[in-house]
Amino acid sequence: MKELRDIVYAYDQATQKGKKTALVTLVHLEGSSYRRPGARMLVDEDGEWTGAISGGCLEGDALRKALLVLAQDQPRLVTYDTSNEDDMELGVQLGCSGIIRVLFEPIDSSNSDNPIELIRRALQFRQASVLTTIFDLNDRQSISVGTCLLLNAQGTLCGKSKNIEIESALHADMKQAIEQHQSRFISYKKDAQDVHVFLELVQAPISLIIVGAGNDAIPLSRIADVLGWDVRVVDGRNSHARPERFEAACQVLVSKPEQVLESVEIDARTVFVLMTHNYNYDKSLLKYLLNRELMYIGVLGPKKRLERMLNEYQSEGVDMDLNKLKQVFAPTGLNIGAETPEEIAVSIVAEILSVKNQRPGGKLRELADGIHSRSDHQMEQRNL
Repeated sequence: MKELRDIVYAYDQATQKGKKTALVTLVHLEGSSYRRPGARMLVDEDGEWTGAISGGCLEGDALRKALLVLAQDQPRLVTYDTSNEDDMELGVQLGCSGIIRVLFEPIDSSNSDNPIELIRRALQFRQASVLTTIFDLNDRQSISVGTCLLLNAQGTLCGKSKNIEIESALHADMKQAIEQHQSRFISYKKDAQDVHVFLELVQAPISLIIVGAGNDAIPLSRIADVLGWDVRVVDGRNSHARPERFEAACQVLVSKPEQVLESVEIDARTVFVLMTHNYNYDKSLLKYLLNRELMYIGVLGPKKRLERMLNEYQSEGVDMDLNKLKQVFAPTGLNIGAETPEEIAVSIVAEILSVKNQRPGGKLRELADGIHSRSDHQMEQRNL
């Protein structure tokens, strides 16, 4: 999400200076790659780029091809085969064992539905949307390819399909991608023609509510900001909850625990970390949080601290849904032996990511299979 924001910002800067730009998008993958489909970079006519489609090994060649696409003013699909370690075409032995398909699109700044404008709309609201990119594996320079449609969770459709033959089926599949919360790859076949489509699920960034404005909250807010998360810090002490102590993009609030939920918006991408070091404050707020559908509630401190809270809730007659306790992580963070505030922040962020991505958070070298499921990139077939 942060990368998309950076790309939109870079596009605005280039457009203001009258520079032409091209969008480079990884649209499909077979095998392994450093980046997944949806990775992007923006290139302007001076060769400046923002974003990345690999770990740095493809960007040089992608830059040259993007400049060529700008000169020709025509989109192009390029296939990189990184599985051949003897292939020196790119000047480096990649050895990633993947076939990467990358789409290069010149951006028409006069078109209000160009790919960057569609991305901008996807970033405007905290709701899931699906961005549609059409590509043609059989015709690498087809003029019908490109990022052309955006559908949000409310059913609002922006842009125009570049292939009216698949329009009806495409709209239905975009809606299903939102409902299933999953990106999809579809090949539509009519007569002898194949049209390939990447339906990319674009989700809002994590909204991290840090409850507690102590010194140990500062590195947590900084790491989350680097990741592009929306960060808010809440504390009952105005001596601690001061904006100048935190990142410029971080909202800082002074609030009593019973008023916190009136001050922040909560959605499916909202997570809380309670780290005030004030037992009564954390206990009071946690009671309200347990009544909400939250992905993650981290509570700093030993497990006995949380057990004491729960016992006191029970003695006070607080009605609790025991299933909601599954969303509470106390102590918060992964077991990496963290001690300093910075190390603890890393462990907390890593645990939030593991929960969001539904991963156990173990060592990658112990995986029996690949890091990412290759079935996620299988091309579904549609006969029209």
